[in-house]
Amino acid sequence: MSTITLFGLGAMGKALAAKYIEKGYTTTIWNRTPSRATPLVEKGGKLAITVADGLAASDLIILCLLDNDSVRQTLDQATPALKGKTIINLTNGTPSQARETSEWVISQGAEYIHGGIMAVPDMIGSPHAVLLYSGSSAEAFSRVETHLNHLGTSKFLDTDPGSASLHDLALLSGMYGLFSGFFHATALVKSQPGTTASGFMQLLTPWLGAMTHYLGALAKQIDEGDYATQGSNMAMQVAGVGNIVRASEEVGVTAEFILPILGRMKRAAEGGYADADVSAVIEFMKEEK
Repeated sequence: MSTITLFGLGAMGKALAAKYIEKGYTTTIWNRTPSRATPLVEKGGKLAITVADGLAASDLIILCLLDNDSVRQTLDQATPALKGKTIINLTNGTPSQARETSEWVISQGAEYIHGGIMAVPDMIGSPHAVLLYSGSSAEAFSRVETHLNHLGTSKFLDTDPGSASLHDLALLSGMYGLFSGFFHATALVKSQPGTTASGFMQLLTPWLGAMTHYLGALAKQIDEGDYATQGSNMAMQVAGVGNIVRASEEVGVTAEFILPILGRMKRAAEGGYADADVSAVIEFMKEEK
């Protein structure tokens, strides 16, 4: 299989298409705004005028569109042409959307694999770009894995089509949690005249590195359901985080980023886990009804 069709030419879609052109694939590209394809056509890509043309050009189809609605609106334009194709959907969405799309695509006689891209466009093609995949048929993934490996490190997670989306969004949640901590911590330090964010990084980076290793211990406690403290118990940590909130108020920095975890820690302490480790917060992460 030396041909591929790619739908969607946003920043990520362009990076994906460019990598396949670079690797010598006959690469057909489609975008709702055809003019976006011009730079790729100049490099050897072939422009599909219609969705049906794009589907006809290859048995391996990659979608990287704006959202789940865009995927359905695009494929609905040429539903009969889906039969016999392998659809790789790299469009960001929720697990339930992935499962619904999988069911619909399979009902049209095609194979479906959902993916999540843990990378920015410039990383595509490097081993640091990790692409998560899931789909009802592990065999279908095996047949196209070699071609997908051109984009980065491929990881097939599960036969639940929603698994890639779930893990993709969970990893992003961890990243944004890191960002929120960085912004709050930096705002606190910057409240002192003469300090710089760059200077603070010399302290923050090694500290976060050490705490990253501690996550392994927390994960083990969560898996085993044993929250015995390895140092500061929940009650002590509630007091410590409370001081972060008070210090923020004193210097006029919003505590909105830290208040949610403090609220859950308080609930855990009041719910019988005052002497437990902070990992016990996991017991209080479900939505209240």
